Amino acid sequence: MTVDYIPFTELLSDIIDNRGRTCPTSTTGFPLIATNCIRNDLLYPVFENIRYVSKETIETWFRGHPEPGDIIFVNKGTPGRVCMVPDPVSFCIAQDMVAIRADQKKIYPKYLFAVLRSSDVQTQIENMHVGTLIPHFKKGDFDKLLIPVPDKKTQEIIGNNYFTLSHKIELNRRMNETLEAMARANFQSWFVDFDPVRAKAEGRDTGLPPEVAALFTDGFEEIDGREVPRGWGFYSISECCLRVENGGTPRRDNPEYWNPPKIPWLTSGEVRQDIITSTENMISELGFANSSAKMWPKGTTVVALYGATAGQVSLISFELCANQACCALIPKERMTYFIYLTMSSAVGSLENQASGSAQQNLSQKIIANFTVCQPSCEILKKFDKLVEPLFEKWISNLHQSRTLAQIRDAMLPKLMSGELSVDK
Repeated sequence: MTVDYIPFTELLSDIIDNRGRTCPTSTTGFPLIATNCIRNDLLYPVFENIRYVSKETIETWFRGHPEPGDIIFVNKGTPGRVCMVPDPVSFCIAQDMVAIRADQKKIYPKYLFAVLRSSDVQTQIENMHVGTLIPHFKKGDFDKLLIPVPDKKTQEIIGNNYFTLSHKIELNRRMNETLEAMARANFQSWFVDFDPVRAKAEGRDTGLPPEVAALFTDGFEEIDGREVPRGWGFYSISECCLRVENGGTPRRDNPEYWNPPKIPWLTSGEVRQDIITSTENMISELGFANSSAKMWPKGTTVVALYGATAGQVSLISFELCANQACCALIPKERMTYFIYLTMSSAVGSLENQASGSAQQNLSQKIIANFTVCQPSCEILKKFDKLVEPLFEKWISNLHQSRTLAQIRDAMLPKLMSGELSVDK
């Protein structure tokens, strides 16, 4: 396969930026995405910690706006991260990134998207970083970035293959957002807004099956100045658990504790408000035996105790152990999802209780004593059974997406090098 290496700028018909400085923002309006919204494991940008701009700002401040099929390219902080622009375009872009538009006479847009994520191009970008604390890939250096360009048919095969797998991963992500929203809506209705209790108190239909509705009381009482359903009470989250415990770390100075790697070992830096389906770290059986860590079962809720992720919450979907900066809430029977949704809904409260200047810290005691308004065990068991199919599908989608991403990322260099031949 013949490949030409062409300067990046020669393959583009347009580069859209917003002057390299912060635009005026408002509390409402059109979403403004920043570099944190661009990730190389996603097809399209995500809306995380976004700001908004007014209609006037959209019309007068920007030099231009992304169009469907453009590629968002991050220049600063995490240079080289790229995402496609969806149709319709539902955002405008902040500083430290640009939208690039492929010249379709010279390069297939989906191929350009794929090749920008290839190890070859990503390594070039990394080698051209400037800045020590905050890496920066200058737009003026775009012409130094050499893009491998095969024949048009090969471009289409590679680009379409990469895009198709990425699109399936994107569909799974969107489905999981819906599944999560459904689970959280049920949690909010039952345990925060007390909708079934209010409906019965007002003589309305709860919308629940009769055997479930019968479990809810029909009135409220006041406990410590708070209105709660009659018969419910305030308990510590630990009373919903078989046990609450921290992980443990084997000594670093013994290589046998880490090799051969065999047992999945979670670190606090991997804990996010999500479901964990894999971990990057492994320890040996000897390392596990020489640590205070215990194996935590599927369905355990994990809270990060130290560092940048302190207070973040995850649900684990497979058996693993963890370092000492993780705290596990191992649930009693049929309390798995109540515990996870309770703690993940309280992330802000947990973060506010963290202390320390150089590093944020939480304690196992703070986690164990976290107070919840708890109904009868029968209600908790019904809730767990109600949302379990949502979580199981969520987990299944995560596993499928991980497999698809591994296939996609393994195929890309083989297709580009010609090692893997595709029927044209």
